Parts: sequence; C-alpha cells; structure tokens
Amino acid sequence: MTARPSASLPGFPPEARLLIVNADDFGLHSEVNEAVIRSIEDGLAASCSLMTPCPGAAHAMALLRERPEIPFGVHLTLVCEQPGHPWGPLAPRALIPSLLDAAGGFPSFEDAPGVLARARLDEIEFRAQLRAVLDAGLEPSHLDWHCLADGGRQDVFELTLELADEHGLAVRAWLEPSRELLRARGLPALDHDFLDSFALDVEGRAEAYARALRELPPGLSEWAVHPGLGGPASQAADPDGWRVRSGDHEFLTSPQARELLRQEGITVLGYGEIRRAWAERR
Repeated sequence: MTARPSASLPGFPPEARLLIVNADDFGLHSEVNEAVIRSIEDGLAASCSLMTPCPGAAHAMALLRERPEIPFGVHLTLVCEQPGHPWGPLAPRALIPSLLDAAGGFPSFEDAPGVLARARLDEIEFRAQLRAVLDAGLEPSHLDWHCLADGGRQDVFELTLELADEHGLAVRAWLEPSRELLRARGLPALDHDFLDSFALDVEGRAEAYARALRELPPGLSEWAVHPGLGGPASQAADPDGWRVRSGDHEFLTSPQARELLRQEGITVLGYGEIRRAWAERR
C-alpha cells in the first residue's frame, strides 16, 4: 500500500518510511518503568503510554516529571490482566458499576468482551484517568487503550476522540474504520497494519523485528512495544508476558536496531510529532 495524501505528515514526502515506536504499559511496575525509559533514552522507542490505575503509576509520573522532553500518552484501561497484582478504577465505584467485576475491580482481560457488552458509555472512566495525569502537572501527547483495539467499541472510540479534542491530544487508531474516521476529519492516520509486540513469538523475536524493519513500506506505520527488564519483579507480576517484555527491551536498545534504521533510512517518530501534526489539521 502506498501512502495516502490525507495521512501524510507535514514535512515528509509521501515516499518516506515513517515508524511510530510507542512503549505501552508504562506504570505497570518499576521494572517496566525503567525499561521504558531506557528504550526511549537509549533505544528505538520515541514515546510511551502511561496506565494511571496501575501500582507503578506514581513512579512512572515521577520519571516523566524529571524528563519533560519525553512524549507520553494515557493508556486508558478497563481491564486488568495481572490478577496477582490487581488494579482498579480511579472513579468512585458507586458511579461506574457496569465496569466492575464481582470483587469491585476491573475484570480480567478474558472478560473484556463481557465488560464491553455491559459497559455504559456514561460510566467509562477515561476522564478520571486523564485527570490523574493533568493533576500531577503533566501534559500528555495522546490517548490510547490497554488491551482494547480502538477502545473495543465505536462509541468508546468516539468518546475518546471527544476527550482528546477537549485537550488538544492525538488518538491512536489501530483498525481501518477508525483510521477512515480520522482521515475524513483530515487528520493523519496510519497507512499500514499496526504491530502489537505481543503478537510476535518469543523465539526469534529479534529476527522478526529486523525483518519488519527491512520490509517497512513507505508511509506511516506503528509498533506498540512492551519493554520490561525481565527481573524477579517482572517474572512475579507477569508470568505469562515477562519474556515478551524482556525481548522487546533487548531489541529496542540493541546496536543492531539502530544500524538497521540507518541502513533502511527509516524515520522513527513518537506521539509528540503526531500531536503536532493533528494540531495543524484541527
């Protein structure tokens, strides 16, 4: 697929190979937080997304206050996929009963279809999650979602877009209907399929990333990566996912990755650039 003029970014020709590399799940816990920062400061990642309800959110926000140059978004969440280290809503539970499981927290990832089926739009607590960042004196670049492609429902995507418009933020769009909605508004959107790093096998991970860089087409693409250090805290909190996170961190901070970008002439972007492009089109 060639780049669509409506999706091109200011300052780049249509034949440019542009890649957003955004580190998701910032705030999950301290080892993820440290890996995200390393992946941005010493690696390929160019922005990140913060989960405000998570146990490591305060630590993550402290790291961001020390690094105002790092663009970050709010990783909006309605599910918790780590039952050993649970997190729950920021809004008062009495106001959001349709979002909660029997224990009064966010349901598991496996119950995502259930929560999407029953969630009332007026109870979606995305405003509270964004407010936690704003009240901390931080300025995000964009909004996206944890474990739910484009929010999981069209009305949830549109709700998020309204919230972003209020605050001058960009919004990630994975799926073609959402991307078409952005293009109809004259906003830059991805030209190609979105890569979620959890879709890659643990074995041969570096090779898969290298192949993806060599084959990256012209236009705007995005990788959602999930770096983690893979230490004891990561293994205890995330027994099913820590190897994915460790592999992401290893590749993103590797000399091989930097060299491949140079050889292929790929420009890596963060959501700071995307937010500025949206501001010019709004």
